[in-house]
Amino acid sequence: MENTSYIALSRQAALWRQIEVVANNMANTNTPAYKSEQVMFHDQTVKSKSDNTPFGRQLAFVRDVATLRDTTEGPVTKTEAPLDVAIHGDGYFTVDTPAGPRFTRAGHFRLDENGMVVTTAGYPVLQQNDTPIILAPNEAQVTIAGDGTVSSENGIIGKFKVVKFDNELDLKKAGDGTYQSSSDPTVVDRPDLSQGMVEESNVKPVLEMTQMMTIMRSYEGVQAMIQNEHDRQMKAMPILSQSQSQA
Repeated sequence: MENTSYIALSRQAALWRQIEVVANNMANTNTPAYKSEQVMFHDQTVKSKSDNTPFGRQLAFVRDVATLRDTTEGPVTKTEAPLDVAIHGDGYFTVDTPAGPRFTRAGHFRLDENGMVVTTAGYPVLQQNDTPIILAPNEAQVTIAGDGTVSSENGIIGKFKVVKFDNELDLKKAGDGTYQSSSDPTVVDRPDLSQGMVEESNVKPVLEMTQMMTIMRSYEGVQAMIQNEHDRQMKAMPILSQSQSQA
């Protein structure tokens, strides 16, 4: 197979990766606090030699370098649920998991059977002293202030541990809407929270659908070029064989 086909295949593989990312964005349109992603590509140049160009020439292949996350805040929806909390601006809630602390912006919380504030996956949400937030059985009126302080009719219970990172793109997905990081976060002393609200996905469905259609057309165009190149080679082979036999 000639270099033309190899370059086309590298482009096709990159487009397929882009299709997967866009499809995942579309699937998470209604996932609370989900952040849309996009693929970053880079030209991978390789020097190639032939009889016609003994000093080589540069061939540019397409390389999938990384997946970038759009960390902008998603729209906020009012739910009136007392344990639903949305973060405005920078910050992540800290949750305790069997694999260690994880971070999330999905503030759709609930109480477990022990009165502990947990995520939808059942992970305890931590307060600033790194202990879970626990409500007593007789505490029915829960109030969450803008700075994250949790109170009830019996007084102050604790304060959400909201943290931020110098580079949010260093956060890696850890499942169940959480992230993990190898760098130490900084505690946000005065976060901006809203009770009875949740942050929605920042995915823009119309833009993602338009992008998907554009990618599919490009993918089909590359597929047609590969097929045409294959047909050209098949037609050329008998002619070249005949020429060599006559020589």
